Amino acid sequence: MNVAASVIEQQLSQESEALYQFTESPLLERQARQESNARSYPRRIPLALKRARGIHVEDVEGRTFIDCLAGAGTLALGHNHPVVIEAIRQVLADELPLHTLDLTTPVKDRFVQDLFAALPQSFARQAKIQFCGPTGTDAVEAALKLARIATGRSTVLAFQGGYHGMSQGALSLMGNLKAKTPLGALLGHGVQFLPYPYDYRCPFGLSGKAGVQANLRYLENLLSDPESGVQAPAAVVVEAVQGEGGVIPADLEWLRGLREITAKAGIPLILDEIQSGFARTGRMFAFEHASIVPDVVVLSKAIGGSLPLSVVVYRDWLDKWQPGAHAGTFRGNQMAMAAGSAVMRYLTEEDMASHAAAMGERLAGHLRELQRQYPQLGDIRGRGLMLGVEIVDPDGTPDALGHPPADGQLASRVQRECLRRGLILELGGRHGAVVRFLPPLIISAEQIDEVAEIFARAVGAALG
Repeated sequence: MNVAASVIEQQLSQESEALYQFTESPLLERQARQESNARSYPRRIPLALKRARGIHVEDVEGRTFIDCLAGAGTLALGHNHPVVIEAIRQVLADELPLHTLDLTTPVKDRFVQDLFAALPQSFARQAKIQFCGPTGTDAVEAALKLARIATGRSTVLAFQGGYHGMSQGALSLMGNLKAKTPLGALLGHGVQFLPYPYDYRCPFGLSGKAGVQANLRYLENLLSDPESGVQAPAAVVVEAVQGEGGVIPADLEWLRGLREITAKAGIPLILDEIQSGFARTGRMFAFEHASIVPDVVVLSKAIGGSLPLSVVVYRDWLDKWQPGAHAGTFRGNQMAMAAGSAVMRYLTEEDMASHAAAMGERLAGHLRELQRQYPQLGDIRGRGLMLGVEIVDPDGTPDALGHPPADGQLASRVQRECLRRGLILELGGRHGAVVRFLPPLIISAEQIDEVAEIFARAVGAALG
């Protein structure tokens, strides 16, 4: 029997027949036996899927689930959206080349024009683009290489709680120690970590505006103090909303201050928009909420319309690397470019950013109502349809700000109860205590209400 499925069965109490029962499946059994021990999602979401459309997926047993994971934010328009399917079919019908390395095609040119039109024009007017390997991790690696070559410096400033991928260079930027500790010394070096403006658990014990100002003063002093011990950095890498780190939105005043400090010091500012980009936060890109202009933007996930693709877009003054300085065999994925163009046009034409903002506020409203009933919902945060609920133990010892400790075990129970009721959610953050909502942007108001209702029942069952 699949280990993850058996654990769920042992830990969950017997409830009504309306709840999904997760039992032995040949596909799951073979997956557990044959796939790497590094697999992660199947341990918490033991499903074998066979069909999907919109916000729903169906497993091999015929059970339907609402997908609020959506490929970790990849599926901006949900599963098998008609505009994506039509774009893919057209590529095949026209017998277009499916693989071109970095040779150009009409499909590639259209993709670049669509992307530059979607970006703020204050950034796009002076931008260059580098196509990378199929994952966001590779784009992060390319951005680091770009900044180091352009500045001649090697140190990089990153933030506690950050997540930028799983290759060894990207891991050097990761806040989470679990994935890094088994490796010992990483290949990358010269990464200095800084406190992120995590308002609920402010690292300075201040919170609010005072916490933001203390954070900025710390950064400014670090860069100006000749005794700081930190060499002049090649770049600062940041997420405007930390995703895997617990759905923590950076304070907008802090983002503006970060941009001002880095610009004054001549340090390239790299915005990792891999998960937050393409209308998810209520703007096309999360950094737009702060009205700043970064030097580098790293993009993947939704940019390929559900197919593998990643790019780095950067201001032209950084374009100092030589031909062949970065490459990747699958950077010429034409089908992904066609699908990505279709998604970008749909997001713009249908004003999906505004829809995401409205649906996110609707869901957050439901969650805040539920918070009044359950003090275990310690903090509700995020932007647009990138929301998180930090699960806490109200009876635990409070921190310096008076907030109770995170409760990862309860968060896991909530996740399992959601799955039993047909709702797929993922966890993140410190101690795995943040329940994350990343539904497709096409989700309707009625579906938002259904998600909130299932979540409420799941919280009650997890506590009961």
